[in-house]
Amino acid sequence: MSTRIEKDFYFQTAVHFENKFYVNSYELTISVLVETDSPREQNVAMDRASYFLMSELQNSVLIHKKEIEAIEKYKNAGIKICEIPEEPFDQIIGMILLMKLNAIMENRLKITDLVLGSSMSEGVRFNIVSEVAESLFSEMNWWNKPTICMTEEECKVSPDNVVKLFDDKDWKELGLSWKEKPKKGKK
Repeated sequence: MSTRIEKDFYFQTAVHFENKFYVNSYELTISVLVETDSPREQNVAMDRASYFLMSELQNSVLIHKKEIEAIEKYKNAGIKICEIPEEPFDQIIGMILLMKLNAIMENRLKITDLVLGSSMSEGVRFNIVSEVAESLFSEMNWWNKPTICMTEEECKVSPDNVVKLFDDKDWKELGLSWKEKPKKGKK
């Protein structure tokens, strides 16, 4: 039997929309099915979601991937960007977040639906179910990869490297790997 839980998140990002820069505050509630019996894996999965939202997405700029010139300007200014497949409307952002968070939780927890609202949407909240997000954004992009990346460029591996399936090096460095660290003195 699966357990259902909910979690609220609050974060700020900027959006690049119609050649303007806006700061936006978001409220996100995720509804989650617990798919693992391991309390440690449940905690790691939720911590990954929190880390992604609060340390990666927060303080970035959400921008349509076709805004090449603006993307370069933000990068040159040292501003973190999150490339999305459409204009940064809340419902698009919500679908991408649902996909990304499910990818990084790697089936330990599964978001079935979420509610997203922002200061720019003036009280309107979007309820998004996983089936709709999956039907629209199932192609392999950064939001379907269990890594920390927020652009396709960040997700690319150089041709000299060997591609490893399920490589969680970045998560391991953050203490959010699925594998438990060995205790001192034990091998």
